[in-house]
Amino acid sequence: QVQLVESGGGLVQAGGSLRLSCAASGRTLSSYAMGWFRQAPGKEREFVATIRWSSGRTHYADSVKGRFTISRDNAKNTVYLQMNSLKPEDTAVYYCAASDAGLPSTLGSSYHTWGQGTQVTVST
Repeated sequence: QVQLVESGGGLVQAGGSLRLSCAASGRTLSSYAMGWFRQAPGKEREFVATIRWSSGRTHYADSVKGRFTISRDNAKNTVYLQMNSLKPEDTAVYYCAASDAGLPSTLGSSYHTWGQGTQVTVST
């Protein structure tokens, strides 16, 4: 059973950058797909980015394409979300998720393990 712990959230001004980390323990992720999702107050959870661990293939939501980058570090068993040019509408709790099916997906239901979330707040 894999466990996920996110870190790196915080308060940043619009136009700034943050890097979120998601450290996995309990199992290596070589056969997994990893995703980042976010949920703003009063809104439904939405897909942000996903990566297939084995190939590094990525996919992004249109709202973050060109600004966010998902990546992974095999040695550290960690997935990252580099967020640049942040906007106030990026404010949300960001969640890391893992799928042992190994296929990247934009659907939250495809992921069986979730982290506790980390708050990102972008001020104007």
